[in-house]
Amino acid sequence: MKRPRSLVIALAVPLFGAIVAAPAASAQPRLSGATTEFSVLARDGQSVASAERAIRAAGGTVVTSNAAVGLITATAPANGFAERVSADRSVFGAAKAKPIGSAPKSDKAKVKSNAVEKESRGAASAPKAASAQSAGLDPLDGQLWGLKSVRSDLSRTVQPGDKRVKVGIIDTGVDASHPDIAPNFDRAASRNFTKDIVADVNGEPVDGPCEYRGCVDPTDVDDNGHGTHVAGTIGAAANGFGVSGVAPNVTLVNLRAGQDSGFFFLQPTVDAITYAGDAGVDVVNMSFYTDPWLYNCASNPADSAAEQAEQRTIIEATTRALNYAHRKGVSQVVSLGNQHSDLGAPQPDASSPDYPSNSTHPRQIDNASCLSLPVEGPHTIGVSSFGPSQAKADYSNYGVEQISVSAPGGYFRDGFGTPWFRTLENEILSTYPRNVGVAEGNIDAAGNITPDGVTAGIQKATTADGRVGYYQWLQGTSMASPHATGVAALIVSQYGKGSRDFGMDPDAVQRVLEGTASDIACPVPRTVDYLDEGRDASFTATCVGDASFNGFYGHGAVDAWSAVTRGSKYLRG
Repeated sequence: MKRPRSLVIALAVPLFGAIVAAPAASAQPRLSGATTEFSVLARDGQSVASAERAIRAAGGTVVTSNAAVGLITATAPANGFAERVSADRSVFGAAKAKPIGSAPKSDKAKVKSNAVEKESRGAASAPKAASAQSAGLDPLDGQLWGLKSVRSDLSRTVQPGDKRVKVGIIDTGVDASHPDIAPNFDRAASRNFTKDIVADVNGEPVDGPCEYRGCVDPTDVDDNGHGTHVAGTIGAAANGFGVSGVAPNVTLVNLRAGQDSGFFFLQPTVDAITYAGDAGVDVVNMSFYTDPWLYNCASNPADSAAEQAEQRTIIEATTRALNYAHRKGVSQVVSLGNQHSDLGAPQPDASSPDYPSNSTHPRQIDNASCLSLPVEGPHTIGVSSFGPSQAKADYSNYGVEQISVSAPGGYFRDGFGTPWFRTLENEILSTYPRNVGVAEGNIDAAGNITPDGVTAGIQKATTADGRVGYYQWLQGTSMASPHATGVAALIVSQYGKGSRDFGMDPDAVQRVLEGTASDIACPVPRTVDYLDEGRDASFTATCVGDASFNGFYGHGAVDAWSAVTRGSKYLRG
C-alpha cells in the first residue's frame, strides 16, 4: 500500500466550521454580476434539501443535486452569492464554477495542458515500421513498448480481460467510432457530465462554439483526444487491426468530466466518481487534476478568503466522492501529475487558479494543508511515469508520500547520448479521434495525414471493410495511469467474484497490483538532474527508499503477467 499521508487526516478537522462566518442580517452582501454556476456543498450531517433551501434563500437557483455527497449545482449572480449561502448552517461552502451565457472573443478554444507533457518534436524521427507480431497482438503493437513493458503480450494468453469488468474513463470523452474502441464500448452505461463552456467571465474562449444543440456532446464523442488516447491504452480491442490495449477484452465506459479544453471542474468530476459507484464500474482511470487549483489549500495566505473557502469545498466534496466510490467497490487509479515535483515537498505554484483567464497568482505550497486532487485524496492508486529505459520521466511527479506504482508513460528525452534521444518512439502510441486530428491540422478533410501530421507521427490504419482509425504519440503520467488501470482491470477479471458483475474489493485490487509489481531500485546516484536533456535545475529529483518501495517507482512497475498468474497470494490483507 502507498505510504499514508498523516497530515491529510489532521486537515479534516479544521474544514468544518471554517467557511465564512455568518454576517448580520443587515450586512448581507449585495448580489451583482453575470449569472454564474456554483457548486454548493451541504454540511456533513445536513440534508440536501436544507442546503437547497439555503441556496434559494441566498438568491440562487438549484439546477441539480448529487445526493451521494451533498453537492448541488446552482446558478446565481457572480458576486455575493458564495458569502450569503456559506453563512447558512446547512452549507459547508460554495465554489464558483463557470459563467452562463457569455460570448467568446474568438472561436479558438484555450487548451489546458496539465494532463499531457508537450514537447517540441521538429527533430524527431519518423515512426519505425512494426516488427513481426506474436499471436494475439495487433499490427501496430510492435510500436507499443509500454504494452510489452507491462507484459500484456503474455498476460492475454491467460487472461485478456472479462467483458463483465467495466472500466470507467473519467476524462474528456471517448471516440466510440474508432475501430479499436467500438468493440468494447458500452454506450448505454456511458455518461457526459459536462456542458461546453463557450467563454469565461472575461469573454475569453474556452471550449469554442457548441457543436451540438444544448452545448452537451453525445457520450460517444471526444473533441479533445486525451480521453480516447487513455481508453485505447486501457482496452483497445485485440481485433487484428491497429493497436490493442493492456486489457483488450474489458468493457470501456465513458464517464466524461473534462471540458473540450481539458478543464476538469468540481461538479462533473464528483458526479462522474459517484456515478461510477452507482453504475457498478469496477475500475476508473483519472488522468487529471481538479481545476482551477493545482493544489487546494485550506488557508493559503496568498489567496483571498473566498478562494480559501472555495478550495476547502473542493477538498471536502472530492474526499466524500472518493470515499463513496470506494465503498461501492470502485478501484481508483490516478496519474501522479506532470509538475516534476515531490508531492511530499511541492514546488511553488504559479499556475493557479487556471480559470477564469488572467487569475493566476504565485503561491508557496504548504504540504500540511494543501492537496492536489484527486491523487492526494483517499483510496487512490497514484502512478508515476517512466520511459523505455525505465528512467523516471523528467516531467513526472514522484515521492514516497503518494506514489503506489509506476508505469510506462513516455519520455521523449529518454536515452540521452543514444539514437533514442528525442524520438517519438519514446512516447506512447494510442487511439486518436479523426475530428481532433482535423481540428489540429494533422488530418485533412479527405482523411489523409498532412505534413504536420507526418511530423507529429500520426498513423492511419484501414479495416477490411473500409473503416479508418488514427493513432498519435503522447507522453505524460496521463499515459502511465492507463497502463496501471488496464492491469487493475485484469486483476478484477482474474480474481473477481460475487453477484456484482465480477466485483472485487478495491483494497484487494491494490494489494495485488502493488504486490505483483516489478521492483525497480533507485538510480545510482540517487539524485538525478536532467541538465543534459535540456531541463533546468527545478527538474532535479532525488529518489528515496529501496528497491521494494521508493519515491520514483513506488512498489515497482505494474506487471500484468505476474498479476494474473501469481496475484492470488495477495488477496488476503
